[in-house]
Amino acid sequence: MTLHEIRELLDARVLAGKNHLDVEVKTAFSADLMSDVLAFAKPGSIMITGLTNPQVVRIASIVDNSAILIVRGKIPPDETIALAEKLEIPVLSTKYILFETSGRLYANGIVGCIRKIEGPGSVVPL
Repeated sequence: MTLHEIRELLDARVLAGKNHLDVEVKTAFSADLMSDVLAFAKPGSIMITGLTNPQVVRIASIVDNSAILIVRGKIPPDETIALAEKLEIPVLSTKYILFETSGRLYANGIVGCIRKIEGPGSVVPL
């Protein structure tokens, strides 16, 4: 799916990166713990979170996420949006909760970055 299709599916607002909505997304990672994003998210995935601080954008840049999708209708502060624009990371906001957002994306072909954790340090890839 493209970010444009995701925006339509989730009735999302584009807060940053309006010129990057043609980016193709195949995987997603949903988390509010940025340490989990660092450990398990894949480059090119969309980060789904309820956090709105600038650290979210910094983590997305480190992981090389294709975009950030903020849930529960939250709008990040201006400094977060400015940083996302500077780093060219699209930021979208949807009023759906994290669970519903993830489910809608999954039902439309977006898969998770990992399948499950088997034990300490053991990840089952897709």
